[in-house]
Amino acid sequence: MNNIDFDKRHIWHPYTSATNPLPCYEVKSASGVKLELDGKKVVVDGMASWWSAIHGYNHPSLNDAAKAQIDQFSHVMFGGLTHEPAIKLCKTLLDMVPPGLERVFLADSGSVSVEVAIKMALQYWACQGRKDKHRIVSPRNGYHGDTFAAMSVCDPVNGMHSLFTNVLTKQLFAPAPQTRFGQTFSEDDILPLEELFAKHHHEIAALILEPVVQGAGGMRIYHPEYLKRARQLCDKYDALLICDEIATGFGRTGKLFACEWAEISPDIMCVGKALTGGYMTLAATLCSEDVAQGICQGEPGVFMHGPTYMGNPLACAVAGASLALINEGHWRPQVQEIEKQLQQSLLPCAELDSVEEVRILGAIGIVEMKQAVNVAEAQASFIKNGAWIRPFGKLIYIMPPYIISPKELQTLMDAIYAYASSL
Repeated sequence: MNNIDFDKRHIWHPYTSATNPLPCYEVKSASGVKLELDGKKVVVDGMASWWSAIHGYNHPSLNDAAKAQIDQFSHVMFGGLTHEPAIKLCKTLLDMVPPGLERVFLADSGSVSVEVAIKMALQYWACQGRKDKHRIVSPRNGYHGDTFAAMSVCDPVNGMHSLFTNVLTKQLFAPAPQTRFGQTFSEDDILPLEELFAKHHHEIAALILEPVVQGAGGMRIYHPEYLKRARQLCDKYDALLICDEIATGFGRTGKLFACEWAEISPDIMCVGKALTGGYMTLAATLCSEDVAQGICQGEPGVFMHGPTYMGNPLACAVAGASLALINEGHWRPQVQEIEKQLQQSLLPCAELDSVEEVRILGAIGIVEMKQAVNVAEAQASFIKNGAWIRPFGKLIYIMPPYIISPKELQTLMDAIYAYASSL
């Protein structure tokens, strides 16, 4: 049994049927923005490994950081011990994030960081003697992960988790923001959220949202003014604001963090994905000093969470090297050039009969089709044309590494155009 046959028979991939799995392609090597597949086919990676490999593959600085740390120690427990990679990472992270975030809780993955954020919000209010504030508000079309608390704040209809409706915590959902990025903000856009707060503020612990760009719940790009008003409502109605920057953080939207588009700071913020430059799993939940003190001044006096691999030194070392690259500042002109080229060469897809709309912000390009995409068929077409792109639902989108060249980016857009025009 060859590798692909074994994989098909025994290995379960994300969002894939065990009885009729989507095709998988074996990667033999990766360098820069290219993946070499079995059979020597080389493709340009338009996904940055689910938005994480912002510096590309086999980056010498990240490789060196991993090699140096593994010769020291790859892991120690974080309970009662600490180490330089975690300390340096957290110092750097706190210097980068919006003002007011003072504490860092290192987590295993993006979904876990959302679990931690929700638990922080609930424990904060419980420790204030407000156990009645136990529900989370989330805009529809949001996506925050696949673990249970995270699932509970994803869109209950199109958020991929409707099967679990009867067992998930019943949260509160506001209509998704409607005013698009670049349009004139409509005052009507914020009214449903304000009405929800007015009616339920006594039981609302926090509002969680993805700043400016909603990811896997629909790849929607909305007006920053909505985010600014959401911050004001949280202040008015005594609720915490959780910003999920797992997909948007570290430059993807053209700002270091998408919160900056609205010039606001959250009470709690989640980061992940690009934190390690796509090398390994690591995330963080950051919070204000008020939240941290509020949690720890009540019973039981500690925050009730502690992953086994929390603060993994190997991941922290690589993340530190990744943030050092970001702090060099090259990402900013890189993302600007990607956006400019997307505007020039991806927008023409909107003229095709099969396409509903094209949306672009920073290093994000989205082509929404009129019909659901046949993933296996689409991926075969993309690979034939030298591109690795993984669509879902009606959406074909790219979030390439920032180091992509104009020629490589054009390969991705040509592949999308060729497939969309064939329908």
